[in-house]
Amino acid sequence: MANIEKPIKIEAEVQWAFFTTKNEMSGKYQVDLTNLSTGAVEALQSAGLEPRQREDKPEKGWFITAKSNYEIEPLTKSGEKITEAVGNGSKAVAIIKPYEWSWKNKKGVSPSLMKITITDLKVYNSDAEEFEDDEIPL
Repeated sequence: MANIEKPIKIEAEVQWAFFTTKNEMSGKYQVDLTNLSTGAVEALQSAGLEPRQREDKPEKGWFITAKSNYEIEPLTKSGEKITEAVGNGSKAVAIIKPYEWSWKNKKGVSPSLMKITITDLKVYNSDAEEFEDDEIPL
């Protein structure tokens, strides 16, 4: 049986942060918490959560996606709200609270993001385009 009573504190790299706008595909606020340590993966698994890896996205390492019906408020280490868009590669400490759900004869455990503190902010810039060396247009 999963231990879902105790929140889990993890360090992660932030990717695809939809803190103040909903993700079009899920219709929710969400964030991918990536490059999880072995200890974080084990703690999440012991709570019944299922961190994943994707062969087509090795840069994510082990990760989970935390979703919410409500806006997510990222904070600085000193507790101030971050108003800039949090970009991929930002580092964070997240408090995850697993919760059990059931819907139409299915059930599982999902991660609820209780708090996220950005420890190394990389501000998202939609005007900047990143290219690999072999992708630079001529």
